[in-house]
Amino acid sequence: MTILEGMIAPKFSLKNEQGEIVSLDDFAGKKYVILYFYPKDSTPGCTTEACEFRDAHEKFTELNAVILGVSPDDEKAHTKFIAKHGLPFSLLIDDTHEVSEAYGVWKLKKMFGNEFMGIERSTFLIDPTGTIVKEWRKVKVDGHVEEALETLKSLASNGEQL
Repeated sequence: MTILEGMIAPKFSLKNEQGEIVSLDDFAGKKYVILYFYPKDSTPGCTTEACEFRDAHEKFTELNAVILGVSPDDEKAHTKFIAKHGLPFSLLIDDTHEVSEAYGVWKLKKMFGNEFMGIERSTFLIDPTGTIVKEWRKVKVDGHVEEALETLKSLASNGEQL
């Protein structure tokens, strides 16, 4: 299933690195959600992306947005990843791939001649009403966080409720 901008975001409730349940409904009517899906903790591209979100975290917060990362990794891997890189946001555990599938990011991938299922790096900007206002698929890490931040800023300058 391909999610389109303007659609209501699929609801989710996932455990974070501390075993707490985080739901999209937690932010309904209150905050924008930057929901980014990434393949694996502590790999080069995923580390770069997480650190760029970390470095821009305060700017996202000032624009009334929360950042949530999602991967199939477990609590232990997420906790280690957060501690090593000082990540100020939660990482959610999608070990059943249910949420990744709902957002259309669980894909057949190819690497070194092998095929396997995995997360296609993607980000969704969800507004406080639960609507996907922007989606980025097949994300290239360089410049992505800045583009997401600029999109959020443009919503603010257009008078969107932040």
